[in-house]
Amino acid sequence: MSNSILTMKDIGINFGGLKAVDGFNIDLKANELVGLIGPNGAGKTTVFNLITGVYEATEGEYLLDGKPVRKASTAKLVHNGLARTFQNIRLFEDMSVLENVMVAMNYRMKYGLLAATLRLPGYWREENERREKALELLKIFDLDHFADTNAGNLPYGKQRKLEIARAMATNPKVLLLDEPAAGMNPTETEELMDTIRFIRENFNICVFLIEHDMKLVLGICERIIVLDHGRILAKGKPQDVVRDKAVIEAYLGTAEEEEEVAEDGNAGSQ
Repeated sequence: MSNSILTMKDIGINFGGLKAVDGFNIDLKANELVGLIGPNGAGKTTVFNLITGVYEATEGEYLLDGKPVRKASTAKLVHNGLARTFQNIRLFEDMSVLENVMVAMNYRMKYGLLAATLRLPGYWREENERREKALELLKIFDLDHFADTNAGNLPYGKQRKLEIARAMATNPKVLLLDEPAAGMNPTETEELMDTIRFIRENFNICVFLIEHDMKLVLGICERIIVLDHGRILAKGKPQDVVRDKAVIEAYLGTAEEEEEVAEDGNAGSQ
């Protein structure tokens, strides 16, 4: 029996006659960490928008946990186990850290409008349970001591971590991270790498990420997919992909950069 959690078969999408993604195939397994890389404009974020229901593919098949979901709404995909963070942090800055995590659990609430309006016992019971679960999650991510702090007042690296914690509050099977290291300094990036490894190892979920920081990609990803002009250029183990001549020409650049990336690939595979 296959343990595939997310499968896309020959996915494509057109924008005004332009083929933004063409023949995209992917098969992600449970408890796997995979990177999607490529030059700017390659179609990486479009792929994420297709996966999360922001765009509907014009062709191909998309399965989540074995069920066809190509026409599913974003909300339905979240219910089915898909979570995402964005390149530009999208926290509720004027809400507390705790409230940011709690709001991600709203879809699980079973009390109705009447119970919420009249503050009936069922409402308080569920709200207290949600608060406790949110605090447990914040503790796992070492953010519990910021619970009452406004999210907008957190340091940048902590905001990134909070966004990931909020995504995890939806109890996903697949976590999509769109350039999680964007804007981070080296120390914050190292902490992020530890966080991503921790998530994969302790929550038993698939992590699929877009990232330009090759040290991060080579340091944590088990597989890499390279996208160029909407098509897959190469895929496989990191140390093999970074030595692919087509990848070097399209994305990694000069001979000096090639040598540096190859060294990072060797370090990441050790």
